[in-house]
Amino acid sequence: MSSSRSRSRITDDQINELVSKLQQLLPELRNRRSDKVSAAAVLQETCNHIRSLRRRLAILSARLSELLETTDESSAQAAILRSLLSQ
Repeated sequence: MSSSRSRSRITDDQINELVSKLQQLLPELRNRRSDKVSAAAVLQETCNHIRSLRRRLAILSARLSELLETTDESSAQAAILRSLLSQ
């Protein structure tokens, strides 16, 4: 028997609980008046949110790089900026 078959199966209730928890993490869905949001909508919004976070991260990284270029390499600020970029 393969290892994936020997694992216990996730139940519908567990999936619903996980989707509900995920919904609470998403700004676009957290404050909806209706609690009835499909799992597909939650997953789609999750993908959209992750894409948005990646774009924001790229913008912030570019800004940090620009700041680093204009900062004295031996300064404490430069060290902080380098540590932020390496994370």
